[in-house]
Amino acid sequence: MKYREEQDTMGTVLVPEDAYYGAQTQRAVQNFSISGLVFPSSFIRAVGIIKKCAARANQELRLLDPLLAEAIMTAAGEVSQGKHDAQFVVDVFQTGSGTSTNMNANEVIAGRANEILTGTRGGKSPVHPNDHVNMSQSSNDVIPTAIHVAALSAIRSGLLPAMADLHTSLERKALEFAGVRKIGRTHLQDALPVTLGQEFGAYARQVELAVQRIKSCESSLAEVALGGTAVGNGLNAPPGFASRAIELMTEETGCPFVEAKNHFEAQAAQDAAVETSGALKSFAVSLIKIANDIRLLASGPRCGLGEITLPSIQPGSSIMPGKVNPVIPETVIQAAGQVIANDAAITFGGHGGFFELNLCLPLIAYNLLQSIRLLQAVTERLHGKCVDGITPNTEKCRDNLERSLAVSTVLAPVIGYDRTAALVKEAHEKHKTVREVAISNLVMSEEELNRLFDELIHGVSSQLDEK
Repeated sequence: MKYREEQDTMGTVLVPEDAYYGAQTQRAVQNFSISGLVFPSSFIRAVGIIKKCAARANQELRLLDPLLAEAIMTAAGEVSQGKHDAQFVVDVFQTGSGTSTNMNANEVIAGRANEILTGTRGGKSPVHPNDHVNMSQSSNDVIPTAIHVAALSAIRSGLLPAMADLHTSLERKALEFAGVRKIGRTHLQDALPVTLGQEFGAYARQVELAVQRIKSCESSLAEVALGGTAVGNGLNAPPGFASRAIELMTEETGCPFVEAKNHFEAQAAQDAAVETSGALKSFAVSLIKIANDIRLLASGPRCGLGEITLPSIQPGSSIMPGKVNPVIPETVIQAAGQVIANDAAITFGGHGGFFELNLCLPLIAYNLLQSIRLLQAVTERLHGKCVDGITPNTEKCRDNLERSLAVSTVLAPVIGYDRTAALVKEAHEKHKTVREVAISNLVMSEEELNRLFDELIHGVSSQLDEK
């Protein structure tokens, strides 16, 4: 590999010849070879948007030469489009302010802008990474802003639409299955009858409430720290810079960003990220509930509950021919587990605010954006590759319900709890249905018993009553 020399305030550093970044990024690569993890493209895109809008605001305020501003905006625009993702090489686990990633961005944008203006990649002239690309900014307001921009953009453009699709799919199934009566279960034991539609309606409501919880975080994420510079007092950010840059960010993303009401809070704490992660975790827990129910209802196909059938999308075993597993619900459960773990990391990161700056910003950013991305992906697959194709096994539902001991509950108001319990015990010991035992014990007329059981089990009156 060929190298070129780049300088920073600490001296000369050898940088790969084809790199747009410079000395500070290379030092960070050498210092922080920790995990091999780098920031996701959604975060890099957000940083590119911020740098582009900052350059425009600085130009409009006549702080930045128009020629340099145009080159910076072009380069930053390319970053926001993902064209230079490979140039963002700093490990997630780095300085707690994310300064190395901010400088990575400043150097990449400056290096590309210099190539646009001079034909030579990299360097600090005519565009300087600090003096020009980072003008009116600090890592301490850029990185918190990027967290909010990336998170809110991803939630609005990806996660919420996926959740809406899943909600629609579940509601559709709730209507489709409204007439399918089945046994309910509490404590994993037979309980009173429900319909399959009622179960799926409950899942739909869980998703609907999750959407509301996540949307409630949008106003917090919309407040951004840009303009606070190093400690929140805005030193070196001229009046009007933040409001104009943020206005441009809103135009660029379609998200209603506003300047933080209190810049000291916006940089010292990450409560909005913690709040959002909590809402994401709640949705993850809902998905685990839904996915577990679905795979248990589909268990079998011959020796399980077997009340629904999932679409077959791939072979399930390397040794058992013909076996098909509930792979999508299993995927959902695992991804949701990772989101729960991420929430723990983000909560820990939220504790990282000491005086005027939170020092766990990279940790928070990486985990928050991964949670959003994971939830979007598994939500799309849950509705598209699973829920949409679920079919009811009505005969199995009817058979399970008829054989259940829990249907005895309908007799308790008529013959009393204790006498009903005795019938249940007899039915269980003799492997008979409660209906059969009740008829043989002559607890009431067969016609009356059939009417009670048919109304409970099938939702209809007996043929005798209908006549």
